[in-house]
Amino acid sequence: LSDLKGKVILLDFWASWCGPCISEMPNVVNAYNKYHDQGFEVFSVSLDGDVGRWKNAINRFNMVCPYHVSSLKKWKSPAAQAYGVTGIPFTMLIDENGTIISKGLRGPALDQKLKEVFAK
Repeated sequence: LSDLKGKVILLDFWASWCGPCISEMPNVVNAYNKYHDQGFEVFSVSLDGDVGRWKNAINRFNMVCPYHVSSLKKWKSPAAQAYGVTGIPFTMLIDENGTIISKGLRGPALDQKLKEVFAK
């Protein structure tokens, strides 16, 4: 994440086997496409255990953001443990200074918060 300092980042924890995650993915992709030119990035952290399913989901849902990681350790993911993730989908919106400004944004709430952030 330190490479993205100065950007607004959605840290998105998800998995290809998670129905609510897959339902939310179009909202994340739309937000990326809408706000990327203004300095928005999505850092996608998958809790998958199968590399093929993970990569297939990235392609299937047209997740064009370049930042995708997975330890392939499911719930034992070091990133999920470091951020205290106990359920997915789970998001954190981080401002350009590295401060968490919101958690758990989904659907219209994500778009509304990004609209507020980029209106400044």
